[in-house]
Amino acid sequence: MADWQDIPEQYRQDTKEKLSKVRCFLLDMDGTFYLGDRLIEGSLEFLDALERTGRTARFLTNNSSKSAAVYAEKLRVMGVKEQYRDVISSAHAAAHYCQRMYPGKACYLLGTPALKEELTGLGLRIDEDNPDYVLLAFDTTLTYEKLCRVCDLIRQGLPYIATHPDFNCPTETGFIPDIGAMMALIQASTGRDADCILGKPYKGIVDEALLRTGYALEEMAMVGDRLYTDVATGVNHGMTGILVLSGEATMRDVAASRVQPHLIFPKLADMIPYL
Repeated sequence: MADWQDIPEQYRQDTKEKLSKVRCFLLDMDGTFYLGDRLIEGSLEFLDALERTGRTARFLTNNSSKSAAVYAEKLRVMGVKEQYRDVISSAHAAAHYCQRMYPGKACYLLGTPALKEELTGLGLRIDEDNPDYVLLAFDTTLTYEKLCRVCDLIRQGLPYIATHPDFNCPTETGFIPDIGAMMALIQASTGRDADCILGKPYKGIVDEALLRTGYALEEMAMVGDRLYTDVATGVNHGMTGILVLSGEATMRDVAASRVQPHLIFPKLADMIPYL
């Protein structure tokens, strides 16, 4: 980023004006706040700046392979203050959606043991033998047996819900297949797409954020390193959509994308002078 003094005054004022309306920042995690187990420079200082200016933040993730408690502990170890360790996940959005849409009914969960424990704790009924609907999550414990079972249930016509659409999950050494890749395989085998997807960029996780934060859409910004999930969540649902270039997306991607962010920063800390 150019030196603060080199940035045109009109640009600074326009950016400050856009951010002046934001009271709560929804932050993507990997690629935005940290990379793997390494904090991105200035991330903690960004949270301090929010506190100084009377704003707040929540972390929001599509990854449904781990419980929110695992993410909260990771943030604690990284030095994040307790008030910012309320992690909103696509699994939370899915649990509340399923409870509304299928009250008293049970799901077949394609997911990790940790997710099963978390969803059960949220009151979701899980029944592998006689389910009423299918809930597909990012299952890093996937077996061929489970895959066959879920395809059989989907072919039978059971409602089919997915936590999020990501094709790949970033790691420190590259990418691993995420739920979107599993959904593509299921579609090829069964001919069915998910009836509902809850995570970014879809409305389900936005509803969850509204419920959890109490802020209106126009008071929130979605900040992340992916155009098609993070930024699209903001611009498609009435929030400020902010791209950071610390993870996946590049300016070349922006030029080629139909999803255009309201604001772009190299990293979270570069937003501090505008708060």
